[in-house]
Amino acid sequence: MEITTEMIKELRSTTGAGVLDCRKALEAADGDYKKAVDHLREKGLAKAAKRSDRDASDGMVELYSHGNGRVGVMVEVNCETDFVARSEAFRKLAHEIALQIAAAAPQYITADEIPEEVLEHEREIARKRALEEGKPANIVDRIVEGRLKKFKDEVCLMQQTYIRDDSMTVEKLVMQNVAAIGENIVIRRFQRWELGERISE
Repeated sequence: MEITTEMIKELRSTTGAGVLDCRKALEAADGDYKKAVDHLREKGLAKAAKRSDRDASDGMVELYSHGNGRVGVMVEVNCETDFVARSEAFRKLAHEIALQIAAAAPQYITADEIPEEVLEHEREIARKRALEEGKPANIVDRIVEGRLKKFKDEVCLMQQTYIRDDSMTVEKLVMQNVAAIGENIVIRRFQRWELGERISE
């Protein structure tokens, strides 16, 4: 199929990829626009993964207050240069991360941060529940692992479903921004406060 300039322009305006990359993607997809978009996104995410080991020590602290001051969020998002830290795209991402934290109340950034005793406690609850529900003993372990994964997806920011698009996780959102911006981006730490919540000792 012939790849026209119009097709390249349209793909470029959607994805922000270079002319040559758009042409190659359309050729690889045999002119199929949707497949070409997927191809570019996958390529971008692969490039983003390569950037993940680069040092990110610049960035910003985003503050967000929700519901007339009922929920407050502070999140540190890092990038590699102050040039990117001042860019609109990076600031927008930091704001989106703060909104996600306000709405979805994660407790950790990644699953690696969950203490083993917390995981063990969740495993125990899931096991007791499965047995109480009368599940066959030979599938209890699978059920426990499934429920543990669901728990991690709920409490880990990077594994949560992105509040504006349930087809992607926060991790994928960050990776897409890494691909678009061209620098490593790291969510370093966050704190979420809710009015009237008990402060743990």
